[in-house]
Amino acid sequence: MNAHVDARPYQEATARMPLLRTILEARYKRRFFAHRELAYHLYRGAYRTYDEAQASIPAASTSGYDNAESADLYRERTRRIFINDYPMIHWLGRFFAEGAKDVFDVGGHIGIAYYAYQKYLAYPAGLRWSVMDVPAVNAAGERWAKEHDPSGRLRFADDISGASGADVLFAAGSLQYLSYSLADAIAAMPTRPRFLLLNSVPVHMRESYYTVQNIGTACCPYHVTAEREFLGGLSSLGYELQDRWENPQRYCIVPFHPELSLDRYFGFAFRLR
Repeated sequence: MNAHVDARPYQEATARMPLLRTILEARYKRRFFAHRELAYHLYRGAYRTYDEAQASIPAASTSGYDNAESADLYRERTRRIFINDYPMIHWLGRFFAEGAKDVFDVGGHIGIAYYAYQKYLAYPAGLRWSVMDVPAVNAAGERWAKEHDPSGRLRFADDISGASGADVLFAAGSLQYLSYSLADAIAAMPTRPRFLLLNSVPVHMRESYYTVQNIGTACCPYHVTAEREFLGGLSSLGYELQDRWENPQRYCIVPFHPELSLDRYFGFAFRLR
């Protein structure tokens, strides 16, 4: 991250000198929206709704992943995994062993996990891996698949309703970009997925809110969910928590809102009762 827009000094200065908050917020806002380098931990503002967060993004700034520059990100991740991928690989392997063959990957970009995980898992015969993403990313994924998916197991979708009846609803670092909650989306499905496998989920112990993330190529509304709301919503739909893990390598510092900042993200595996 560019040191000139590092969130920590703003957080610390606000705590020490609250009277400077207005000046510091204005300075941070200018630098935040001017930032154009690739970043994953740059956030601004606290909002009640997705629409409020979206409205805070200037019209001159690119918003969301539905653009060519954002669609070209993450190619290196198709060839490698990270430490927080191992719980996902473990549980996906267990679900495959129980007969799962249909994976619906929410926000899976060009099929990052599909490509990376096949080095560590024996994919079952008849596997169907569907990725749901925005149009620009789906188009990039289809082009990439022509050269990198000779088996033809990867497909692309534009709506989460396609997860109805899937064996595994898979989401790695993507739920926070949705304008709706996962529980609401599943509640509307005629047939609920058997398993949920979720990673890099920003969960706050008390509060639900939206902020805005600058990823370098664009700014995106970003949802942090209260623990009780997140777990309770899925439990009410019949999902039993099988496992939960922490990812201390991910954090969310929201300048001027230290009470909302996160020092870790979470992963979850659920089974439908």
